[in-house]
Amino acid sequence: MRLVAIEHEGGPALGARLGEDVVLLADAVPGLPRDPLLALAALGLPEGAPALAARLHGAPRRPLAGMRLLPAVPRPGKIICIGLNYALHAKEGNNPIPDYPAVFFRGPTSLAAHGQALLRSRVSEKFDYEAELAVVIGRRARHLGEAEALSCVAGYSCMNEGSVRDYQRKSTQWGMGKNFDRTGGLGPEIVTPDELPQGPNALRITARLNGETMQDSNTSDMIFPVPRIIAILSEAMTLEPGDVIATGTPSGVGYARKPPVFMKGGDRVEIEIEGIGTLVNTVEDEA
Repeated sequence: MRLVAIEHEGGPALGARLGEDVVLLADAVPGLPRDPLLALAALGLPEGAPALAARLHGAPRRPLAGMRLLPAVPRPGKIICIGLNYALHAKEGNNPIPDYPAVFFRGPTSLAAHGQALLRSRVSEKFDYEAELAVVIGRRARHLGEAEALSCVAGYSCMNEGSVRDYQRKSTQWGMGKNFDRTGGLGPEIVTPDELPQGPNALRITARLNGETMQDSNTSDMIFPVPRIIAILSEAMTLEPGDVIATGTPSGVGYARKPPVFMKGGDRVEIEIEGIGTLVNTVEDEA
């Protein structure tokens, strides 16, 4: 199943994409909240996916064309990001392979939807692309072991975890460079785990800038695979429906190139992950 967040009647709503049509989940499940976070909590994914899929067939369909997409999760409670999580990416930045993940957070105002322009801030020219697998949490979870970690995952999405590199390095904390408005693309949809029989840790992941492939790797290069990430995070915090985990980026980022390559106004950037889809954003300069 593929879930999309859209603007409907002046607010966000969650729908299921069926080809070129969308079924609003509130139409398929009477009493389901329209708010995407509340809807995800009520659906109880991933366990609730089969029952939900059965309800979609008789529900009214609406054409996807013309709908305004929102970030796959419009306003997550938490956006938890993992740094230096691909072995080759750590090496290209001359960083040691970590024995514990670097964890930082993004805020919801840093997100952009599929098809929406990313915003290159007027205070920096060092706006870097980062292809990432995003994990969307579907149920509350705490103290999960690796063997059961994926049981709390509602689905997966594509993320361009855009970084303003000079601001990222102004201190030992990365938060400033990761939270500029509208710098992180998330979408186009949430793909439920049943669509990925191989699981999240054997997926090709690429980034293309103006048609040129800049990153081309596989999630098997992760230092901390998705189940390990979830287990570590749930030691410290309660994971809640709609939380998003950005699992790190592979090698090929712009700052490590010689000469460096950064995104600029007019660029087009595509993040593609096997089995999940392609997130497309243009870039515009802040006025």
